[in-house]
Formats: sequence, C-alpha cells, structure tokens
Amino acid sequence: MRGFRRDWRPLPPLLAIGLLALAGCGGGGGTTTTAPPPPNSGQAGSHGQLPTGDGQGGVRLQKIGDFDQPVYVTQPPGDHRDLYVVQRTGRIEVVRNGEPVSRPFLDLSNEITSSGSEQGLLSLAFAPDYRKSGLLYVDYTDTAGDTRVVEYRRSSSDPLVADPQSAREVLSVDQPYTNHNGGLVVFGPGEAPRGRRGGQAPDLLYVGLGDGGSEGDPQRRGQDLSSLLGKILRIDPRPSGEAPGGRRGGRDPGRPYSVPASNPFVGRSGARPEIYSYGLRNPWRFSFDSATGALAIGDVGQDRWEEVDLVARGKGLGANFGWSAYEGFDRFNDDQQAPNAVPPVFVYSHDVGCSITGGYVVRDRTLPSLYGRYLYGDYCGGQLRSFTAVPGLRVTDDRGLGLQVPQLSSFGEDGAGHVYATSLQGPVYRLVADPG
Repeated sequence: MRGFRRDWRPLPPLLAIGLLALAGCGGGGGTTTTAPPPPNSGQAGSHGQLPTGDGQGGVRLQKIGDFDQPVYVTQPPGDHRDLYVVQRTGRIEVVRNGEPVSRPFLDLSNEITSSGSEQGLLSLAFAPDYRKSGLLYVDYTDTAGDTRVVEYRRSSSDPLVADPQSAREVLSVDQPYTNHNGGLVVFGPGEAPRGRRGGQAPDLLYVGLGDGGSEGDPQRRGQDLSSLLGKILRIDPRPSGEAPGGRRGGRDPGRPYSVPASNPFVGRSGARPEIYSYGLRNPWRFSFDSATGALAIGDVGQDRWEEVDLVARGKGLGANFGWSAYEGFDRFNDDQQAPNAVPPVFVYSHDVGCSITGGYVVRDRTLPSLYGRYLYGDYCGGQLRSFTAVPGLRVTDDRGLGLQVPQLSSFGEDGAGHVYATSLQGPVYRLVADPG
C-alpha cells in the first residue's frame, strides 16, 4: 500500500477514468508520452455519485468482530467453520462459527516490526493439503526491516494453534526502505504438465513484493530481472518440490524452496528464476479468480494513477506490467523501457483516491449483484466498488456499492466464496445480500 495513513479523511467518490482522459498526464519525474492503448480502447464513461446499492438486491456489511489493525482474512481449504484474521501488530486470531477464540492461533509480535506504516505481519496462506500436512505460510517484516516468508505447522495437540517451534524460513528478501514491502502470500494455480490433457500442476505459492520503496523506483527494481523486488514470485515452498511435468527444474540443495521448471525465467542468464510477473510498484493485494484462474492485481500507484491489472489464467507467466516505465497508461521514468508492457484494465486518478486495495472476483452466489465482478476499494476513501471482470479488456461499468469501510486495508475470501473487508481501525466485515 502507499501507507496506512492514520490521518484518514473521506474523499469524493471514485471515478472510472477513460483512456482519452489520460492523454497528456504523467507521473512525477517522468515524461508525458502516453503508452499505446489496450485492445478495445476508447472513451469510458465516468461515474459521479455512488448508487445506494450495486444492482439488483444490493449488498450490506455484516460485522464479524473487532481486531487490532486487521490486514487479511482467510480460511484453510475444506474448513467452513474457522476464519483466520491477520493483525498487522503480529497476531493471528481465529473466529469459530462466528465467535472469537480466546487464544491466538499464532503470535509473532516479538518477530516482527510494525514501526513503518507498511510493515508488520501482512498475510497468511494455508497449504492446499493443510488438513493433512498442517502447513501454513506467513509473510512479515522482521525486526531488521526485511521481508520474510516462514513456514509453520499446526500443533499436534490443538488444531486451533500453530506450533511456534516449527518455524522454517522459506524466503528472506532485503528491503532498502520501509514502504512497498508487498506482503501477500497465496497459493494459486500452476501450469498443466505438457502432453497431459486436462492435467494440472499442484498449486504453487505466489509472493508479492513491492519495488523496494521510497518514491519513483529509485533503484529501478521494477524492470530489473536480477532483483526480486517489484515482482510476483512463484515457488514451491518445499525444498524437494517436484516441478510440473515431473522435472525438478529448480531444486537447489542450498535453497529452502524449489522453483517450478515452468517459471518464465528459469535458465535465463542474469534473471531470478523465482519471478512469475514483473513491472509492479506495490502489488499489496492480488488474487486468482476461483472459477477461471484469472490473475487480478491491485497495484498501488505513485503520483497520479491507481491501477488494476487483470489477465487470463497463465497469462501472468512472464508478464511485464510496466512499472516504472509506466504509471497506469502514462510514461513515468523515461530511462526505463517496457515495450511489451501489459496495460491495466482500469485506472483511477489521485483526485479521488490515494491507494488501491485490490480484492477478488466475487463467486459468492448469495451475492447475485456482485457475481463475476471484481471487488476493490481505496484506502483513503474507503468506498467499495466493482466492475465486470474480463481479462485484457478495459473497464466500462465500474460502479459503487454504496458502502464505505474507513481505512480499508484488505479484502479476504473464505472457502465458500464469501468475501470480507478489513478496516485498519479494527472492524472486519462480511459482504452479505441486502434484499431491501
């Protein structure tokens, strides 16, 4: 995120910004040359006053509890009772059947720093086979200010507690500044093994990392394939993990994880094989459509534009999303080149927001007005909004839900497809249908 701003104040409703409205605008320190428009480009409508609902039936917020700076909500695969709430200050709390559990699932308060507004305990991912393996992964800022992804195991004596002694470091990345840490870990789809119809690789761990921080990508990490910063990584967190197709393309005895052989930069000189996508400023929150596997990224902007990148399943493989050659559709750092940059499907101006909070393509059938739409919001304004999720095509139907979550820090999704919104002020909400 741009920063968890404690001096929050409401902003005007977000506007959907058309491509033609972008011409002639540029990021601070960059040129004003406009990037080539995406397919099916043209004038997009703008939206003023937020509607009271989001289509037929509407949506309302149902509070599930108050927490200490919540930044993420998730649920283990196959578990429909327990919600896990990640608190930036270092604890993971459990809500069972709607009631908070008295003790934390995991307390990392002594392992993290949250002194910087974008630091702390930032996310949690359960292994796809969690019910059997008991493995989970957390992303946090350690006391030295660096990013760590660490594996833990569920306690053998209490399923609602993680064993703190089981910690195994999977990944550590030096952070030159306190902002743009990224922070999301999530399991997502792999590529199908070659020569096998209908085959699918086991889910792999995706890790979001910002460009290293400060402003304007001063170290030019976004386009630098020798750096993990400004990227989404894809790894198998098991050190002996088998890559798609049965090949161990990334096994290294000195590395605590494996790299899938199908990763786009495996074998390229000077490039980090862990990289899945690049050219990102701060992919604070990204997600995979549970129905299609499409990748949606809410990438926090610099001076002018917040953006959403949306690509079909597998199209994120090696994709360059443009930063810091581009901010949105505008040229930014003129010493950076990204000739094949994938353009965003949606941007909005800093006249109406400051920091996008990416969400999910909603697949909750109890929310017909949101089904198949990408849910997102802005940290400063807090308005919840959505648009029809069509990978690679510009957005023309962005609209508001008529709902606001002050200091909107994140969204979450459970196994049934229910979606949640978190406020850094403490509340966590589930989005539910509002027939009235």
